[in-house]
Order: sequence, then C-alpha cells, then structure tokens
Amino acid sequence: MNNIIIRKAEATDCQQMLELIKELAVYEKAPDEVTVTMEEFVDTGFGDAPVWEAFVADVDDHIVGISLFYIRYSTWKGRRLYLEDIIVTEHMRGKGIGKLLFDATWKLCKERQYSGMAWQVLEWNEPAINFYQKYGATFDKEWVNVSLDTF
Repeated sequence: MNNIIIRKAEATDCQQMLELIKELAVYEKAPDEVTVTMEEFVDTGFGDAPVWEAFVADVDDHIVGISLFYIRYSTWKGRRLYLEDIIVTEHMRGKGIGKLLFDATWKLCKERQYSGMAWQVLEWNEPAINFYQKYGATFDKEWVNVSLDTF
C-alpha cells in the first residue's frame, strides 16, 4: 500500500482514534473498560498541558492505526518513552502498518535521546508478541501489573 501516511496526530483525529481504542478494547475482551470521554481525550492530548502524543496511520484521510505514547521516568534509567498502545484496525492488519507506527515511535524515542521504550503486551496476544520479538524486545516475567482506580 503506497498511500499510507504516518504523521503526528492532530486534535481533529481524536474521534477516529477513540474509535480504534474502543476496537482494541473489544479485541482485548474488555469492551466496557473504555471510560475516557472525548473531551478529556482531546484535552489531555492537545490542551494546555498535554500528557500524551501519538502517530497515526492515515489512508485516504481515514485513520487506520495509531501509536499512542507518553514519557515516563525511571529512577534507574531516566526518561523513557512508554508506548501505551499500537492499534491497527482489523481489516488493515498484516499490511505493515503496525511496523511503520512502531518504527516512527522508536525513531522519535532515539531522536529525543530517551533511555529506551517500554510497553505491555497481553500474554495471550501471540501476534503482538511475535512482532515485538522481531525487534529483540525483552519480556519481563517478574513484574506484576498493579493499579488503583479512583472511580
């Protein structure tokens, strides 16, 4: 596909991005877990104090994939890029779009001289695991995910 454009996300992309996020939630068997509002999503990405950035894969003015990330700080390693999600809509998978998004994100990480990039993958998501193994990613089986919700 020659008409795939990888570019930084813009506020006008948020509606289509949120649709992809909801599609991912269905794939990950958690369709009711997406509770972020459009207003918060736009504000936290493009408001006065943005906390996330993203690349989008644009095909004919339609967003078919995203790489959403932010900066985290490691007391051991310093600034690191945290890759929250790479999502490619189901009918466009297998066309190299995920690789293009991942490569753009990794390139930005290196350009900004962060100490590395980290992310999570579900243990049953073999296509994603196989994809990350091609990059030589390290999988850590010792750490357990922990969270608290405020509502």
